Amino acid sequence: MHGPEWGPSWSNTLISVRQVAQRNVGRRTAGIDGEVALTSIERMKTARQVHHSRATWDPLPVRRVYVPKSNGRQRPLGIPVIMDRCHQARVRNALEPEWEARFEPKPYGFRPGRSCADAIGALHVTLRGANRRVWILDADLSAAFDRISHDALLAALGSFPAKGMIRDWLRAGVIENGSFASAEEGTPQGGVISPLLMNVALHGLETAAGVRYYESVSWAGKTRRTSPVLVRYADDLVVCCHSQRQAQQVKDNLARWLAPRGLAFNEDKTQIVHLTEGFDFLGFNVRRYPNGKLLIKPSPAAVKRIRERLAAEVRALRGGNAARVITKLSPITRGWAAYYRGVVSSEIFASLDHYAWKLLYKWAKRSHPTKSKRWIIRRYFGRFNKFRNDRWVFGARDRLDRTGRPFYLVKFCWTDIVRHQVVTGRSSPDDPDLIDYWVSRRRRVTPPLDSYNLRLLDRQKGRCPLYGDHLLTTDQPPQSPHEWERWWLGTARRAIAADYLTHQGRSGQDGDRTRLVHTSCNQRLHARHRREISRQPATPSRLA
Repeated sequence: MHGPEWGPSWSNTLISVRQVAQRNVGRRTAGIDGEVALTSIERMKTARQVHHSRATWDPLPVRRVYVPKSNGRQRPLGIPVIMDRCHQARVRNALEPEWEARFEPKPYGFRPGRSCADAIGALHVTLRGANRRVWILDADLSAAFDRISHDALLAALGSFPAKGMIRDWLRAGVIENGSFASAEEGTPQGGVISPLLMNVALHGLETAAGVRYYESVSWAGKTRRTSPVLVRYADDLVVCCHSQRQAQQVKDNLARWLAPRGLAFNEDKTQIVHLTEGFDFLGFNVRRYPNGKLLIKPSPAAVKRIRERLAAEVRALRGGNAARVITKLSPITRGWAAYYRGVVSSEIFASLDHYAWKLLYKWAKRSHPTKSKRWIIRRYFGRFNKFRNDRWVFGARDRLDRTGRPFYLVKFCWTDIVRHQVVTGRSSPDDPDLIDYWVSRRRRVTPPLDSYNLRLLDRQKGRCPLYGDHLLTTDQPPQSPHEWERWWLGTARRAIAADYLTHQGRSGQDGDRTRLVHTSCNQRLHARHRREISRQPATPSRLA
């Protein structure tokens, strides 16, 4: 498996370059050479360079940058050059399937098909009801990415063909403020392959903690009654134990296991607590209340951070118009609500909406100090969303979105609470026996391919009209609705796994027409349109 993927695979090269230069958030960030690939011509040139240099490339040092952390400190990141990032993506694509088949069930960080929501869901399943694991080891590893032992990590990789290149990346060094520093330990946090290497280095953590699973097929993925349960996301981990003594033993065992790998607990963030006291994990607070009920909510620290961020953003927007405020705040409210939509968040969503209303009212009063309270409310608040019976929505009456409707701020409470379905056991997207399982997990926003959607696919010749990509993954797009239907019934259910589709209405000379587009393309289009609206000069308001 490693040979074809790592060796002559041109497909692997193209996928890697697309991921690094087109999809990743940091695609515009350059390494020490200042090079990026933001156009299709530059990406194709990069792909050829990557493919032809796969056996001769010498990794370059990373560029050290710092990003702020929630506690006020700074996190060091190492940004490789784009060629190194593409090579790392190639190696990761070859290495990841092997380790996905070997990883333990409950590490959830930086793994395909797994997320923070799965980690929190696993804790809920473990601790709910009459569970007796009421003592919690809440632990954090100290500077894990910066302290991983190179020797231990390379030994874990065994005979992987690209092991030599991985060793060179680990030892490439760092350039900061024009000076070079060698790297004797750690893997650069910011490298494409670094999260996978972190998971490889921590493989075996559950076994070291004494976690034991049932061996029978019917009980696969279930921990034994007397066994602790360990849930890990990257370098944050929680161990649920039956007694305080067991929790202390687990901590001691893990400390001994981590030492040869160059890792240790951050004692300031590591504690043993009772479930009735509660603990914070990944921005959530997990606690069993006096009535015996387990509730998972957004943590007080996370709520405080979002309040401070909203206040800071609104303060920075003084002197701007309402469209700029909406453009800036909408991604924040949508993203925060989407992250916490799987837990008990309704009351907190409502309180944040009220807090945002106060901030925006003060912003409006400051923008129009001579206007009356009634004028302010009539100008900036109203029932902008016709699907919501809410007349206190903040909007821009002098701006229209691309559909001709008023431009308004989405509220936190408009996000429905939806319980997340935890991924099953060791299930991997690379397992060919589980294709139907992963398709069912990803199909929730995909329109059914009924006769109406089949006609749309046929009219659009199977392509997304926004960016021209195929709507469905297929080697030979069908040429008629009948062929689309037959193809769907045969193989499309497997191929559609990664494609989410959305209906989009557009205005034209022949009236509104519906198109079938990729959800991601539609989101990019709306984001670009919001930016264009925020840059437009304000027009006189009807209420001015």
